[in-house]
Amino acid sequence: MRIKTGDTVVVISGAADKDKGAKGKVIKVLPKKNRVIVEGVNMIKKALRAQGGNTQSGIIEQEGTIDASNVMLYCEKCQKGVRTGHKVLKNGKKVRYCKKCGETFDE
Repeated sequence: MRIKTGDTVVVISGAADKDKGAKGKVIKVLPKKNRVIVEGVNMIKKALRAQGGNTQSGIIEQEGTIDASNVMLYCEKCQKGVRTGHKVLKNGKKVRYCKKCGETFDE
């Protein structure tokens, strides 16, 4: 997958169309389902039952999944979502880079 946990991404389209253009940090990546969970994007309400004596029941709001094809990696230098490529540095480390400005994401 081209998106990793901890990346800053921007939403370009999809089920969370109300969040189009929203920027957030990737909390979790689900590669088998090709989906990601982005902080503050695609908020859903979920009913929660009480679990024993210490947890209270109620309705909680949490982030839902969004398809990985609907987010782009955010480049701080370009200030927008960008396409990425891979290149190998002189020390042998493989990194992702911005195709517009050449900024590397993995340090």
